[in-house]
Amino acid sequence: MKEYTDAELAQILDKDIFHKISAAADELRLDCYVVGGYVRDIFLERPSDDIDCVVVGSGIAVARRLAAMLGRRAHLSVFKNFGTAQVKYYPPGVRYNPENPDEGAVEVEFVGARKESYQRDSRKPIVEDGTLEDDQNRRDFTINAMAICLNKDRFGQLVDPFGGLDDLWDGIIRTPLDPDVTFSDDPLRMLRCIRFATRLRFIIEDETFDALGRNAHRLDIISAERINEELNKILLTATPSLGFVDLQRAGLLERILPELSLMDMVETRNGKAHKNNFYHTLEVLDNVAKASPNLWLRWAALLHDIGKPRSKRWDNQQGWTFHAHNTIGAKMVPAIFRRLKLPLDTKLKYVEKMVEMHMRPTAIADNEVTDSAVRRLVNDAGDDISDLMLLCEADITSKNQVRKQRFLDNYQLLREKIEDLKQRDFKRLLQPVIDGNEIMRLFGLKPSREVGQLKTYLKDAVLDNQVENEREPLMQLLMQKAGEMGITPTNE
Repeated sequence: MKEYTDAELAQILDKDIFHKISAAADELRLDCYVVGGYVRDIFLERPSDDIDCVVVGSGIAVARRLAAMLGRRAHLSVFKNFGTAQVKYYPPGVRYNPENPDEGAVEVEFVGARKESYQRDSRKPIVEDGTLEDDQNRRDFTINAMAICLNKDRFGQLVDPFGGLDDLWDGIIRTPLDPDVTFSDDPLRMLRCIRFATRLRFIIEDETFDALGRNAHRLDIISAERINEELNKILLTATPSLGFVDLQRAGLLERILPELSLMDMVETRNGKAHKNNFYHTLEVLDNVAKASPNLWLRWAALLHDIGKPRSKRWDNQQGWTFHAHNTIGAKMVPAIFRRLKLPLDTKLKYVEKMVEMHMRPTAIADNEVTDSAVRRLVNDAGDDISDLMLLCEADITSKNQVRKQRFLDNYQLLREKIEDLKQRDFKRLLQPVIDGNEIMRLFGLKPSREVGQLKTYLKDAVLDNQVENEREPLMQLLMQKAGEMGITPTNE
């Protein structure tokens, strides 16, 4: 982080777009400020292309004037119902592309300064025109409530009524006003609070954090779509575990993902305790985050052990067991996705598959790595085999370094075996040359369990390397198996 004087801020904002905004506002005799994340990121020395401006008066009027001044270098969108406008600015050398209007553009959002009041059962505010002070009062956090004046006579002047700059220096997330009022008015701010703390690696100020717990029930009025949007942003941070720990500590997680929250416990019997699967899961999640930006692989890491509470059993010989937790967990994934309004398409299927299969490579790596087992694994994982291996390696969180290294070495052998099979064109072996349609024609069958059994028999024979994937030997096997099942060809 770096601190700047007003004169230095004026130099930072010495860009064509800001001078044009300044001229447009001055021409209309309206005060105009750049606010929010753009200001915050100046001090954090982070790049930002999205500019938010507050106008004491009509933000739409300034946007219209700016667009007129920029001519062909701007594209204006007005949202009268919300009292906002957007100008997409295209710097010299960048031309407007109607098929992709965001390409090369700098977005400038304009809104009139306003004050807000809320009804108990809605996060949609009743909006009135207000002053800059009113507008800063309604901001979510002090670090987002700073403003820099763009008018010519005060160009670069910082307005920071709540000490947002000090909080940036101290690494603190704090609300400008009473946090109970801030969070009760708009409960989504609670998730934003944790998201900012996670992304910036800041600490949530004590009074603000305590208010999260007191207002957790207010999440009930937030749509699932807005919740999953914040969860996704937390998952995409460098260390997402920080956010989920705060969600759990604040009592928010049990309202969003109770299945995950339930894992935060340790039970002891006869002196034997199982590990805390909640913190194990977060360790796996961070391991995946270090290795891949894939959001849905991170979801798979978050949910990979979700079936453990339901599968947990005590065995006098073995101690605590979690048999079939992967299968149970995979069956839980669709309900979670539906509740959170997450995509119910290939992304759901992907996460289901990762959760279901995350034990498979471990079982193989624990034993002798045979061609047959690897072929089955590759066949079932398909194009996601690399992601599955990454998840399994991330799942090694043992503090016993010898045991951990043994697993990693075994996984490396498994990866080498997979690559070896690829080089031998393993895909050619994965589907027998005799398919279900031909089986039905040969025996006069309709789609049925018998057809599935015959298909599986041939497939297993190929995967187990019992027979070459060629028509003549497979036909012999098919006829033999069909005879054992009492099924005869139609031409006999």
